[in-house]
Amino acid sequence: MKRTVFLTLTLTFLLMMELDAQKMTKVLIHTDLGDIKVELYNDTPQHRDNFIKLAKDGFYNGSIFHRVIKGFMVQGGGAPAGKPEVSNRVPAEFVPAHIHKKGALCAARMGDQVNPKKESSGSQFYIVQGTAVPAEQLNQFDIRRKVKYTPAQRTLYSTVGGTPFLDGEYTVFGEVIEGMDVIDKIAAVQTAAGDKPLKDLKMTMKVL
Repeated sequence: MKRTVFLTLTLTFLLMMELDAQKMTKVLIHTDLGDIKVELYNDTPQHRDNFIKLAKDGFYNGSIFHRVIKGFMVQGGGAPAGKPEVSNRVPAEFVPAHIHKKGALCAARMGDQVNPKKESSGSQFYIVQGTAVPAEQLNQFDIRRKVKYTPAQRTLYSTVGGTPFLDGEYTVFGEVIEGMDVIDKIAAVQTAAGDKPLKDLKMTMKVL
């Protein structure tokens, strides 16, 4: 009887540890237009840990969304005024299950000519807005990149939308779980040369 109880408690403890390990870290991004809550994937650990460290260190506080393209994405994460830019790069972590659907949190990077390994920026990120993608267009990506989208991924792209042409090119390391309407508001602001908003849109971050 005691052995059975002990085994039950041990299995319960191990199960709880496994479930706890699977929990994804959430980060609150407060902006001038509202709050965005994102969840970081555990299977892109280097990007997850780098983002968490910068958020905890307060690096992003006071930084802006410096590149906004309606129907595409909103980008931020550069060094705030008076702070040095992060110089390190994060090795690419491409996971086929993570696509550039609307709300995807992704790492920006330098182009292939100077960055053939597709390493990510040490701090800059973007959040996908995107548009609905016709099935014929996804078929072209299938052929061109020799990848196969699952039925669920196809449904996401055709209904929710996204930017599939970035799949396999930029690391997706999280997603928006609350505040997608805020992304739409940011994407709708007026911009000047270089797709920079006419009025600075600042952010602060808090790891939850």
